[in-house]
Amino acid sequence: MAIKAKNIFVCSNCGFESPKWYGKCPDCGEWNTFSEEIKQVVPSTAKQKLDPLKSGSSGASIEISSINQIETEREHRYLTGLSELDRVLGGGIVKGSLVLLGGDPGIGKSTILLQICQYLGDEALKILYISAEESKYQVKLRAKRLNVTSDNLYLASNTDIEAIINTIQIQKPDIVIVDSIQTVSFSALNSSCGSVSQVRECTNLLARLAKSEDISIFIVGHVNKDGAIAGPKVLEHIVDAVLYFEGERNLSYRILRAVKNRYGSTNEIGVFEMKDNGLAQVENPSLMLLAGRPKGVSGTSVACVMEGSRPILAEVQALVAKTGFGTPRRNATGYDYNRMSLIIAVLEKRMGYFFGNLDAYINVVGGLRLDDPSSDLAIAVSLLSCLTDTCIPEDVAVFGEIGLAGEIRNVSHAAVRVNEIIRLGFNKCICPYQAAKALPEQMKNKIQIIGVHNISEAFKAIRSDNT
Repeated sequence: MAIKAKNIFVCSNCGFESPKWYGKCPDCGEWNTFSEEIKQVVPSTAKQKLDPLKSGSSGASIEISSINQIETEREHRYLTGLSELDRVLGGGIVKGSLVLLGGDPGIGKSTILLQICQYLGDEALKILYISAEESKYQVKLRAKRLNVTSDNLYLASNTDIEAIINTIQIQKPDIVIVDSIQTVSFSALNSSCGSVSQVRECTNLLARLAKSEDISIFIVGHVNKDGAIAGPKVLEHIVDAVLYFEGERNLSYRILRAVKNRYGSTNEIGVFEMKDNGLAQVENPSLMLLAGRPKGVSGTSVACVMEGSRPILAEVQALVAKTGFGTPRRNATGYDYNRMSLIIAVLEKRMGYFFGNLDAYINVVGGLRLDDPSSDLAIAVSLLSCLTDTCIPEDVAVFGEIGLAGEIRNVSHAAVRVNEIIRLGFNKCICPYQAAKALPEQMKNKIQIIGVHNISEAFKAIRSDNT
């Protein structure tokens, strides 16, 4: 009997299938995620043959091992030649891992993968770069611009996942790069490239290949208009690590962040600068983020946040102005909007400053996004500085989490933060009282530490420097 085909609608977020289109997915609740696909209907007789419970066991079984018999000393990582990328990966590329790299168009995904091929090739590793979007000639032109000339780098241009897998099994490279997963297709499926089923099945095939052949595979993923990786959410569950490139296209700096990593921390970030000859590492991002700070201007402060094990100093700017509308505007760039609204509410309730008829804007300079709660104090003092037109001294850095009662709560890694503040030449640090009390005396001799219990004390300490 011939296999029938029918049209179905699939949610790109959770993979829910429906015979009709929905504006809102009834399974995951996301809006406008349904796309039409063609699904093959397998006859019931064929289903019985494919069902091991109905057709009987074939006698095959799987091998089991005691957990104490499994050796972990064999774990091997390949260094990429970019310490910032190695940091995000958790120490290098794990052998047999599948890594998904996502980001906006033109952000530098293909560039960074092609750059590491030079160092990996010099280490006598065989790399296979499969481009499903460009021809081999076009990839060669980009490699020439990036000075990638390794003899161990091999190029291919194909969109058929079966041909790609056969080539990998024959050539047996150490590293494989597939650019991109949304442009390859599986001939057994009738849906078009980039659809939910195509992306899911192609990634599944690559994942099985990586584990069975012990080959490290990088796949490039497109993103949708919301910034999430295009395709089903299950795609991120299949791979071992998910890396995101962040940054504005009109800015030269890029931030690489691990959203998922089975072999390392997800709190680390790598900072890069886009230049004519590719991406260059920024090994001291604090200096980069603080470059060009305005002097003698209210509404700007320096926050010290932790990105994984690395302390980073970032400039926070605030602007408060009288609104021309009935409802004041609130806008936050590089900071959570809801957290900003909470801090403004605390300043109104606990300190008596009124923002009801004022627009408020927050901007984190350099394209960095502050997710660490210790940046709360910098946001608060920047808002108060602009509201009262009080300049915060240039040699002052702050960190601390704000509670709903207006208290400044303790944060982790206070000593590491203060060491970074001292290294960059700041003379005063305003931090939670508990953190200041726990700092060693020799550190307090190098910088003036002011421990505060609440926002009022923090702003008084800033105002005392201007009097």
